[in-house]
Amino acid sequence: MKRSVPMRAVSIARRLRAARVLAAVAVAAMAGSAFAQAWPAKPVRLILPYGPGGGSDVVARPLGHFLSQRLGQQFLVDNRGGANGNIAMEMVARAPADGYTLGLALTAQLAINPYLYTKIPYDPVKDFAPVTLLGAAPYFLSVGKGTPANTVEEFLKLARAKPGAMTYGSTGNGSGLHLSMELLKTMTGIDIVHAPYKSAGAAMTDMLGEQLQAMFVSYGAGVGHFKAGRVRPLGATTAQRSKALPEVPTIAEAGVKGYESSVWYALLAPRGTPPEIVRRLHTEIVSLLKGELGVQFEADGITPSGAGPEQLAAFVRSENIKWGKVARQSGAKLD
Repeated sequence: MKRSVPMRAVSIARRLRAARVLAAVAVAAMAGSAFAQAWPAKPVRLILPYGPGGGSDVVARPLGHFLSQRLGQQFLVDNRGGANGNIAMEMVARAPADGYTLGLALTAQLAINPYLYTKIPYDPVKDFAPVTLLGAAPYFLSVGKGTPANTVEEFLKLARAKPGAMTYGSTGNGSGLHLSMELLKTMTGIDIVHAPYKSAGAAMTDMLGEQLQAMFVSYGAGVGHFKAGRVRPLGATTAQRSKALPEVPTIAEAGVKGYESSVWYALLAPRGTPPEIVRRLHTEIVSLLKGELGVQFEADGITPSGAGPEQLAAFVRSENIKWGKVARQSGAKLD
């Protein structure tokens, strides 16, 4: 005859099982916390998608410096230029997910390259653990002394009066400078011819020589020419005016409502990096952005952000939709 088990005994057994589960969860949480506190136990490599001396260095080197001070281990900047950043992003995607390899990605690597190349060696959404959006910087719609326009409105009027007669420069097909103008063309209906260059400096030289009528210029590349009066910045591409050039209106407030473009900087880790490390990195960087790092970014024309992993992931998805459409309309391809 089968003996019945008293309900009270069943209840005690269930409570014991539940207690063991809770204890296991607590131990795992404590282990994860201890792991995050122990990290970093050795130098961390920060891979950049461009060679030394560019805008990515302006962000990465002070970031690495301040993180090294804060966390007691070196953050070593590793410039891996080539293929518009695809080489660096593949290295980050394939690195061990242990918190000792990080990557700095710009707009091009996460939101433009997927539409310029038939195939790229990484997935901008699936292959990375987003850490934080470090900041964003505007481009400035700029003209040389020989172009008779002092405002965005005057520039658009000039372009509409002579369709196809004006030429603008960029740092190459599919670059941020190129697609920022393509977005303006789409939103305003102007017809202005694209001239791709190998560098911003080469394009700037031709604009100073009046072979080009206009181009989008970063703050770092243009500030000397702006101050000397050789180049006129007409409008900033971001939604808010730049603190570095507050007298220059945004293109949106100058009449092209809804226009927005920027070069933004995102910190990533390989997919599968422990969330405790991602959270700690984000927390430390937010603190730095509120202090010396943020001050230095603003001096370089970069608006600090500090948006977290979830916000960065959503932002990357939205930027893919936006720039994918612009890239397809422009017809730009880099294969």
